[in-house]
Amino acid sequence: MSATVFLFTPPFTQLNTPYPATAYLKGFLNTRNISSFQADLGIECTLAIFSRDGLIRLFDRIEPSPAYTENIQRILALKEDYIRTINDVVLFLQGKNPTLAHMISKRNFLPEASRFDQISDLDWAFGSMGIQDKAKHLATMYLEDLSDLIQETTDPHFGFSRYAEKLGRSANSFDELYESLQQPYTYIDEILIGILQQHMEKLEPVLTGISVPFPGNLYTALRCGQWIRANCPDTKTVMGGGFPNTELRALTDPRVFEFIDFITLDDGEAPIEALIEHVTGKREQPGLKRTMLQENGKVIYYNNQSCKDYKQTDVGTPDYSDLLLDQYISAIEVVNPMHRMWSDGRWNKLTMAHGCYWGKCTFCDISLDYIRLYEPIAAQLLCDRMETIMRQTGQNGFHFVDEAAPPALMRELALEIIRRKMVVTWWTNVRFEKSFTRDLCLLLKASGCIAVSGGLEVASDRLLQLIQKGITVAQVARVNRYFTEAGIMVHAYLMYGFPTQTAQETIDSLEMTRQMFRMGILQSAFWHLFTMTAHSPVGLNPEKFGVKKRREETGSFANNDVEHIDPTGADHQAFGYGLAKSLLNYMHGTHLDEPLHKWFDFKVPKTTIAPNYIEQILNEPDPPVVKPTTKIIWLGKHTKTTRFTKSKKGNTWEMASLHFVTPQLSREISVSRVHGEWLEEMLELLKVGNSKTYTYQEVKDHYEQAGLEDFELFWDNKPVSGLYQLGLLKL
Repeated sequence: MSATVFLFTPPFTQLNTPYPATAYLKGFLNTRNISSFQADLGIECTLAIFSRDGLIRLFDRIEPSPAYTENIQRILALKEDYIRTINDVVLFLQGKNPTLAHMISKRNFLPEASRFDQISDLDWAFGSMGIQDKAKHLATMYLEDLSDLIQETTDPHFGFSRYAEKLGRSANSFDELYESLQQPYTYIDEILIGILQQHMEKLEPVLTGISVPFPGNLYTALRCGQWIRANCPDTKTVMGGGFPNTELRALTDPRVFEFIDFITLDDGEAPIEALIEHVTGKREQPGLKRTMLQENGKVIYYNNQSCKDYKQTDVGTPDYSDLLLDQYISAIEVVNPMHRMWSDGRWNKLTMAHGCYWGKCTFCDISLDYIRLYEPIAAQLLCDRMETIMRQTGQNGFHFVDEAAPPALMRELALEIIRRKMVVTWWTNVRFEKSFTRDLCLLLKASGCIAVSGGLEVASDRLLQLIQKGITVAQVARVNRYFTEAGIMVHAYLMYGFPTQTAQETIDSLEMTRQMFRMGILQSAFWHLFTMTAHSPVGLNPEKFGVKKRREETGSFANNDVEHIDPTGADHQAFGYGLAKSLLNYMHGTHLDEPLHKWFDFKVPKTTIAPNYIEQILNEPDPPVVKPTTKIIWLGKHTKTTRFTKSKKGNTWEMASLHFVTPQLSREISVSRVHGEWLEEMLELLKVGNSKTYTYQEVKDHYEQAGLEDFELFWDNKPVSGLYQLGLLKL
């Protein structure tokens, strides 16, 4: 077997699903009739390590030493138990051995080391998790114990979702990474290079493309490039992805090109097509697109302006073939049902739009094309791609990995999914903006949306304005309630340490977060320490935000994270542990009434936020959302109408009772006969499958043309106003 291009992601990213960059590029190359093969070397290495043969090799390498911790000594003493159980555990986590859950859950099958110490604190969760999830959580800790063994005895760089991350993160100089790459192969290196060699000998590609989304797979990318350069002289190697796109734009150290031949920036389709033409002799070097290389000891950048990027409609459907889709491992690290979605389940990854429709947040790299250039994809084309991917992968779960999915496009996508009667499960990243009304959230749920994540960031209105997030805390609370009441889980990204943020604002942000968890409108969250990046408005104009760069000079290697001094803010790093600890408890539903100062081992100010602040916001009446152009749709099922006569004090009038059913309940409403006949007809016209979509104004006009009066009185009051629960939505 051979392929013109070999695309791969080096270790490690995720265990449960492939990182999608190579699938996107393979889909594009299909449209250009260029043969390619892709691999996720992360999952292949993981399966090689965590197998019976892999553990035998691992334990054989470990020399006994009294210096090992008690925990490692315990694992070594139980090595036969690990070797005996590992294949069955991996099969279980791959979904191929579900009955093993009974043995795992009994706690007498798996060997247990220090990761299991937390079990006593999580007993509350197991009753609600179910036996499969409980066993999956226990099996995850079993693998993490083995990870601890590898880190302490064999390879300190190892991690399940990253490898040698500290060598790549904020590495202004290439020196440390370069020195590491001169050392003998580590245990993980040996396994990785063995797998790479097998692929290269089978494929004999002209070009090898290495996707490097994160610092945690940079070292292994360069190790792979190093081996290819030394052993496959006829193959050229290019590196692209999120890490070079953000970190290596100002690269000047030519030593990087001892390991790879080219680096491409931003969207990869046009650059890789130009590179293929170049390495096959059909394009001169100056004709390359957004490509770095080394010439005469210097880093040279070529960007042929006549070579245009492809529109999102023309890049093809991501192609997940070649990947070992049935061998990914679903893990449950945290029992919180929303938080686990990043590590549990096989998700097909897609984007609704290129870039960000908002593009104003001052902490974000909005000057870079991958965010700055916004281009949505039509809902019909998205559904076409989803159907193609489902046929290819056999999986109907989708994670839309947008910077922020546009609400209007989410609405159109949901409607198209419902029109096509597609059965899908999906989640995405959003901005918590006012466009997410109660009815839109109900529509999204009906289409298969199960969760959203989004940036609450600093949970302080002053700082949200400084960040230019375009939201308020009150708005976030209302939107989160709509999502939660619709049955859509919510994860919030939280930030601390933004320039000029005070200790008071940090504590108040924590209080806002606590109240949202307590009110049940937030299911999961994560605190990030603010990092100033070179391509964000803060990094480009630090003086505007009251901070200073620690140094002005640019490094010769990675140059995205910028060290800075915040003379007016708090000691931000001191808050990290307390914020994380409180959040872990909140996600587990515990200690929600604990005083905030209990989370910190130093004196913090009392919160200035009223203890019922979020509750008061949620008790306020919903703002009106209906405009003349608002779309009205009907998703429900009207089964029959019963007509009857009602009498009172000698007066009689004709009535109609409309009967409805949903998968969960049956309900009927009674209105006058003429209103019932009009509503019966109108609901038929409002069905999603119809070619015409009616606006609020058109519904009103239709009502008045039927000779009926007081439309608002009829439409906005019971019983019609409650029909949203049965599927009458205003969008």
